Amino acid sequence: MSYSIRAGGLERHTAAEILRIEPWGPDAVRVRASAGTLDPAAPGALESSSPSPHTDLSVSDDGCARLVNGRLAVEASADGRLRFRHAVSGRELLADKTPYVHHAGPRVHAAGGRTEQHFEAYDGERLHGLGQHLHGLLDQKGCVVDLVQSNTVAAIPFLHSSRGYGLLWNNPATGRVELGTDTTRWAADAGGRVDYWITAGDTPAQILDSYTRVTGRPPLLPEWASGFWQSKLRYRTQDELLAVARQYRERGLPLAVIVCDFFHWPRMGDWRFEQSEWPDPAAMVKELTELGVRLAVSVWPTVEPGSNTFDELRASGHLVRDADGGLLTFPWPSRHSGDALTRPMAYYDATHPGARAALWQRLDANYHALGVSCFWLDACEPDLPREAADRAVYAAGPAAEVANLYPLLHTRAVADGLRAAGEDRPLSLVRSAWAGSQRHGALLWSGDIPTTFDSLARQIRAGLNVAMSGIPWWNTDIGGFGGGDPDDPAYRELLIRWFQYGTFSPVMRLHGDRRPNHPTFSTDITGGPNEVWSYGEEAYGILRDHLMLRERLRPYLTRLSEDAHRTGAPPMRPLFFDFPDDEQAWDVDDQFLLGPDVLVAPVYEAGARARQVYLPSGARWLDAFTGRVLQGGTTLDVRAPLERIPVFIREGADVAAWLS
Repeated sequence: MSYSIRAGGLERHTAAEILRIEPWGPDAVRVRASAGTLDPAAPGALESSSPSPHTDLSVSDDGCARLVNGRLAVEASADGRLRFRHAVSGRELLADKTPYVHHAGPRVHAAGGRTEQHFEAYDGERLHGLGQHLHGLLDQKGCVVDLVQSNTVAAIPFLHSSRGYGLLWNNPATGRVELGTDTTRWAADAGGRVDYWITAGDTPAQILDSYTRVTGRPPLLPEWASGFWQSKLRYRTQDELLAVARQYRERGLPLAVIVCDFFHWPRMGDWRFEQSEWPDPAAMVKELTELGVRLAVSVWPTVEPGSNTFDELRASGHLVRDADGGLLTFPWPSRHSGDALTRPMAYYDATHPGARAALWQRLDANYHALGVSCFWLDACEPDLPREAADRAVYAAGPAAEVANLYPLLHTRAVADGLRAAGEDRPLSLVRSAWAGSQRHGALLWSGDIPTTFDSLARQIRAGLNVAMSGIPWWNTDIGGFGGGDPDDPAYRELLIRWFQYGTFSPVMRLHGDRRPNHPTFSTDITGGPNEVWSYGEEAYGILRDHLMLRERLRPYLTRLSEDAHRTGAPPMRPLFFDFPDDEQAWDVDDQFLLGPDVLVAPVYEAGARARQVYLPSGARWLDAFTGRVLQGGTTLDVRAPLERIPVFIREGADVAAWLS
């Protein structure tokens, strides 16, 4: 029952469990445990780790052991419990839960492959990350968070702690994490293994640097992607889309990307343009290129019987199977459903390498060959009700064991294809993500969110938690997705405030299903106008000014892209990311920093024309609109007329010239 040193790590073998602790990147270790064997090929987010030159291993006569790797020290007790300390200060970062009387130990290996890992909980600990959730909180202490993908939820099992550690639950099984008062508990529904990675850092930046070092650095953002993206539900024809792009040029408005949304195809799974509505896509892309505009094209993982790909994918075993037998299907609208509104659709299996290759072959031939290099990977959870999603059987295993891999590998399919075609900066707009998605150029957006001020407020916190999950490129549907009347003064105010927030977001994209909506469940579905000139003259002037402001910010965003690529630092981040020694900065959840030098305070209440702003200590701050220089460590009331939101620049930063 004592520990032994094997292959550069510690191992403990008992009748009930195999436990392995090994260095995995600087200042970090990986911990695996199983009631059976440790499968080296088990799926996860960690890239292979090179040996660490700064690791010390020791086993003592009393049955205990110790591993030190850079800043992180692991103390392994004789009964199998682990304690993680800062190797220099000796401060406890995290420890296995001391079990209550007659309770199981900190690791639970239950029937059916269900596993749990229990850690101690700490008063005053602040917990961030875990991907994108719309509970409206930045600090998630006290929350129970499901590790299940869905529309508006991206379950990324990486947790950042104010105690100076980051923890990745390296398991794609569905499950949950409970951030309780007395226990932090991770649970996997299946798979039969505990697998997590932990790092120590003196700052949040060090922790994210370490995390993205082992799960993958994000590629550089393509230069065109930092500009303004125009989208709506949906442009139905080539002529309609081109007319919008031309009008942006005629009005002298910057436009970087225009989006071709879903149902531009003949059948789900054809992954090509419907010729009657898009008669000459090559000419369309050529004209857009001459206008300085990129085309982004929607791609769904749904495959319809009768499509060009259905029989081929089914015969090759490249479609998701149903645990109840046959293919997993769910009804969706079809151009060919006859009298029925919908027909059953299948799903390509992103966990199968052959299926990913088959998808890219179609995208390459039907889009990339025309000059399209940006794909909108919509509904990539995949979009299924929970009862159907739980029945899915993937090439990688049943849903309970591997479901969270799907969005990661779907994004990889496109990134691998683009890289093979010579595109070294892949970027895909995605609705879901998992740990490591950043290395495949995932640009996450927050899904089909409501069109309310409350929804806008929730996006601010959600985006900051995405940033603390290792995903640098994130955005929302400016104005929200479902609804919004362009002629309603109340909605115009919301759209303006959201547009101002979007101006300082990592990616700026206007999208939504505006009124009048028609029809609601058909391939003819479309929404009302959603261009910057659709909201009246007063709004148009404000939106135009912010488009020009965004253009001036683009050199700064290029610099932030280089930082993210080099260190994993997210462009949008909480105040504590750059000011970890400022205790008050940890409590601010409705402001953010865009890079190290721009502080943004969104307005997210109807009728508000002022708001409180906290300026972090350790710097002096220039009001971008009044020119006043203010001392950090202060809270002040700042005017916020409809035409602007409060923005401050770190004194001496050259970005001040670009904002003026």
